[in-house]
Amino acid sequence: MALKATIFKAELQISDMDRHYYGAHALTIARHPSETDERMMMRVFAFARHASEALAFGKGLSADDEPDLWQKDLTGAIELWVEVGQPDEKRIMKAAGRAAQVIVYSYSSHSRIWWEQIAGKIGRAKNVAVYQIEPAASTALAKMAQRTMQLQCTIQDGELWMNAGDESVHIVPLLLR
Repeated sequence: MALKATIFKAELQISDMDRHYYGAHALTIARHPSETDERMMMRVFAFARHASEALAFGKGLSADDEPDLWQKDLTGAIELWVEVGQPDEKRIMKAAGRAAQVIVYSYSSHSRIWWEQIAGKIGRAKNVAVYQIEPAASTALAKMAQRTMQLQCTIQDGELWMNAGDESVHIVPLLLR
């Protein structure tokens, strides 16, 4: 018998001073049985960083042809494709061909090694941005994971603060490309 996804609910308040975006989102997050709290919370982080009414969670680990997050325009064209983790170069290049913009958030302690291996292979894709998140920040974010969450996110000058109750995590994405 196959394991089913675990459902998490999050009330996410966003104050993004960089984009002048302020909103509240009621998120329903399906965590794949093989997904960790850290990876799931990195998807929430990515949602907060790119929040809009059109941004949606993809099937992620459950589907090879969908990202962790994406935004489509009214015609169905993919405007934004967001991956978390360390996707292989074939997946990134395929996404670059399908979407106007591709963003990857790598958060493992092995991010630099992964990046050194694929940097040259994705060089011709001009619509791809790759960020590294410090492992300490993603680990702290994972500790906030609960089946029901109340999260507040503030973004200013490219930095992000995620709060849940008395806990706070400061995240500074480092642009690798």
